[in-house]
Amino acid sequence: MLFTYKVISQNGQKFEGEIEAINQDVAISSLQNRGFIVADIRPAEKKSPWEWEFSFGSGISTRDIVIVSRQIATLFEAQVSALRIFRLLATEMENKNLQRVFAAVADDLQGGSSISRALAKHPQVFSEFYVNMVRTGEETGKLDEVFTFLADYLDRTYEITSKARNALVYPAFVIATFIIVMWLMLTMVIPRLGDMLRESGLEPPVYTKVVLALSDFATSYSYVLLFLIAALSIALWRYYRTPQGRLAMDELKLRLPAVGNLYRKLYLSRIADNVSTMLDSGISMVRTLEVTAEVVDNAVYRTILRTALQEVKNGMALSGALSRYPEIPSIMVQMIRVGEETGELGTILRTLSKFYRREVENAVDTLIGLIEPAMIVALGLGVGVLLASVLIPIYNITLSIQ
Repeated sequence: MLFTYKVISQNGQKFEGEIEAINQDVAISSLQNRGFIVADIRPAEKKSPWEWEFSFGSGISTRDIVIVSRQIATLFEAQVSALRIFRLLATEMENKNLQRVFAAVADDLQGGSSISRALAKHPQVFSEFYVNMVRTGEETGKLDEVFTFLADYLDRTYEITSKARNALVYPAFVIATFIIVMWLMLTMVIPRLGDMLRESGLEPPVYTKVVLALSDFATSYSYVLLFLIAALSIALWRYYRTPQGRLAMDELKLRLPAVGNLYRKLYLSRIADNVSTMLDSGISMVRTLEVTAEVVDNAVYRTILRTALQEVKNGMALSGALSRYPEIPSIMVQMIRVGEETGELGTILRTLSKFYRREVENAVDTLIGLIEPAMIVALGLGVGVLLASVLIPIYNITLSIQ
């Protein structure tokens, strides 16, 4: 749920913004944990699902944040002050958006703000997970280690996410090519061949009649079809931006054959990595689950983690809270239980993260190996059947003439 807020910092500065949380109490608690005094907070006004919104993103990639985090860690190791680090990076950045963000962070630091509080003002660039880790580094005096840790973590996340995304690029390209080729065949090639069949006066077979009917429909109603496709795409996009639509789409991701298993392992790896990273940094389990729920990027697992969070607050062990969900494998629950009993939960989860990361890589390789030949065969069969349905009657006409 989205809330708009007005807060006052410890040095008296006033800020406004938006925050997403389960309820208003959690939103207030999250803002207070950042050191703000909440002056006003209320649910954000709901917009019509058909109202156009254009968001072009921050223009800052994960790779940019990885590189910057390593630079910050190196400069902290060299005993450079935080203000000088961010001033220096603001002038050296090639990315103009990131340059503006670092300049704003430097201004806040010069005004007396802490690094974590300054970064928290830019949630489109620095996630809540990132800000919490930096806050931990400030409290322990190990900012260089924290930024190195963050760079390693983001690098792992970027690598595994990119590999999973790239695995779907080729199938999407082949499917798009298939649709375009079939559309061109139906609207440009088949109509001419169909004219030849009609002029011959011979009765075409049933499958040829079906292809000719599809061609006539595609030719006569192409603009209507394009409009319907565009309208359906916009409707699905708008639906996906609603909480119900996001949940439905994320559930569909997990249920798709072959691809669903890939997504499941990707999210499990992300959960294990986030939780182990934050626990190893001394962050409480409650805060760890709050942050992990926000960065997991799947509505199904976000709901699971939020529910588990409430049960952990009530005194239940994490393994027990997760054991009732089929989306969490029993092996993961058992490993977490072992970690809780031995006091090595962070180590256990780190091992699980590596395991699921390897599983994602293997699943991607297997998926690519299966999809490539299957797509090529499907494309060839589709075009072949389409041409055969028209060329065979033409061949019969030629024989009858001879």
